[in-house]
Amino acid sequence: MDLIFIVIAFGCGLAVYLINLPPLIGFLAAGFVLNAMGYSSNDTLDTLANLGVTLLLFSIGLKLDLKVLLRKEVWGTACGHILLSTLFFTLVLLAIKTIGFSLAAELEWRQAMLMGFALSFSSTVFAVKVLEERSDMNTFYGRIAIGVLVMQDLFAVAFLTISKGKVPSLWAIGLLALLPLVRWLAFKILARIGHGELQTLFAVFLALVVGAGSFELVGLKGDLGALLIGMMLAGHYSASALAKSLFNMKELFLVAFFLSIGLKGMPTLDALWIAAILLLVLPVKSLIYYWLYNRSQLRIRTSLLATFSLSNYSEFGLIVAALAAQQGLLSNDWAIVVSIALAISFVVSAPLNSHNESLYRRLMQRFNPREHTRLHPDDRPIELGNAHVLIVGMGRIGQGAYMELEARYPGQLLGIDSDSKKVALLNGLNINAIEGDASDSDFWDKTSISTQVEYIFLAMPNHAGNLYALEQIRYNHFKGRVAAIICYPDEGAQLRDLGADDIFNIYEEAGSGFARHVIESHPL
Repeated sequence: MDLIFIVIAFGCGLAVYLINLPPLIGFLAAGFVLNAMGYSSNDTLDTLANLGVTLLLFSIGLKLDLKVLLRKEVWGTACGHILLSTLFFTLVLLAIKTIGFSLAAELEWRQAMLMGFALSFSSTVFAVKVLEERSDMNTFYGRIAIGVLVMQDLFAVAFLTISKGKVPSLWAIGLLALLPLVRWLAFKILARIGHGELQTLFAVFLALVVGAGSFELVGLKGDLGALLIGMMLAGHYSASALAKSLFNMKELFLVAFFLSIGLKGMPTLDALWIAAILLLVLPVKSLIYYWLYNRSQLRIRTSLLATFSLSNYSEFGLIVAALAAQQGLLSNDWAIVVSIALAISFVVSAPLNSHNESLYRRLMQRFNPREHTRLHPDDRPIELGNAHVLIVGMGRIGQGAYMELEARYPGQLLGIDSDSKKVALLNGLNINAIEGDASDSDFWDKTSISTQVEYIFLAMPNHAGNLYALEQIRYNHFKGRVAAIICYPDEGAQLRDLGADDIFNIYEEAGSGFARHVIESHPL
């Protein structure tokens, strides 16, 4: 690959980052800049782009609970949106045909429906990156948004498999039957290989060889294989470590994917006009998402934030349009239309998601809509019981604080942790704990901390999580005292600026405690 690709990609990515936009928008722009300079896509770039998408789907599978896909708010929203959105965009494209654009002159209703299907998808790449940057992957709205995207990806993979006219071989049945054995072997290997470079290589092996490679051999879509293998490993304790080990590699390969969009070809004037119209009607696609989520009795905030993360066009839609163009079902100009609409939708959606919390609050203040009288069980207000002291983060430090305070505040302590398995274990040990993600503003929005809680201990190991939790605590006008742990002195200054009352440096206190213990046991 020419070095100019790296230079332009980095320059454009840095430029948009400096104006507080996601770098991926710069990478999209870099593709069009390179195209204007006379460059075109090549086999190396396409290979890297495909690797990026495959590793992305494998990473999504590692973080996905299969039960999420079976929820009505996920499969119902995904299926309903595909149908309604495809119908809507089909009508829009047929209306565009009547305007007189030459590109749409020979567009038949079947082709319009195919394009409508491509435009109905939302971007998995964009949504995952936005949710990861906001640390919202494990929030309720983040999980249902990702669930809908995975359902859409399954629809797209099914379409791509059928449209290629390749019938899976009989070996496909045997491969699917062997998946439980593959899972068992993978679990055994993961328990033996540690957490170094061998674990990263094993993750790549699972995604590209066991997943994508084996599925391609039996006539199934490779991306589907990577997704399924990831989902099979999601229950393993090393799943999050596998995802982290792939993170930088996946991000680098996805740069090639974004570059390849702009390198598909330069747009005609008709393509630009049609892409502009598609951008103007994008809010209708978002409204369909919101309506379907709201029908599932979700809170307004949950429905709105999930909708924001899906308010764009999809790379899979581009793949569908490109494949249709290769098979002669559509003009290649339609693939360029989708690529332009995709790129601009990212530009619009990025600030929308960056400021989603403030937008939600403004909309609530202006319209003051009413919530459902009967909310979804996972979206109801969080009950604190008789708790007057909250310990956020029930790791070793949080558990130690709980044990120390138990005698002083009997029956008034409540531990909070985002790990459901840890919470179940703590409850089994008669420790009062509930599941909750304190780095999600929605948790604090559903918790009545201002009425009964007197003290909050922030004991999460991640300083950014403690910092964000403190911001939300102060936003909710908490009048009690807040204590937080830190590892480095500069972290204490940040927390004190936000109003933390007590700071505990775990390294300094551990050292002084160690010295006290030795001196008291064996005085000099």
